[in-house]
Amino acid sequence: MPQFFIEAPTGIRPDAKQTMMQDITAAIDEAYHIPDVRIWLREYNAENVAQDGRIQAEPVRPVCFLEAPELHSIDARRTMSNKIQAAISEAYRGLANTDETLILMNLYPLENAGFAGRMQSDNPQFVAALSQLNV
Repeated sequence: MPQFFIEAPTGIRPDAKQTMMQDITAAIDEAYHIPDVRIWLREYNAENVAQDGRIQAEPVRPVCFLEAPELHSIDARRTMSNKIQAAISEAYRGLANTDETLILMNLYPLENAGFAGRMQSDNPQFVAALSQLNV
């Protein structure tokens, strides 16, 4: 159920996009071991992105958002972030300023996540899986 959103410039090649999506999925799956990782790519033309109030002043700096359950291990988050950064850098080489990609992690307790008509905190399998992950 982890959701990952990428805000980045247009122009990525289809094969680079596929590889990036696979690598990001693998990084998130390695950290969480939770199925149903979804990635949402939102692309913008450079003339629709302002940085410090200036349009097209510099290459676009991608920004990413991870919406997922709590993950207590800073090492797991650090490793995941590094692998995501590497995947985005490879895919957007020459198209964006990937040295300054921002990855924001919004991590939620299970009582703040509903899925399929019930709270995740009411799903014993999910509670057990997350408890084992956050030992």
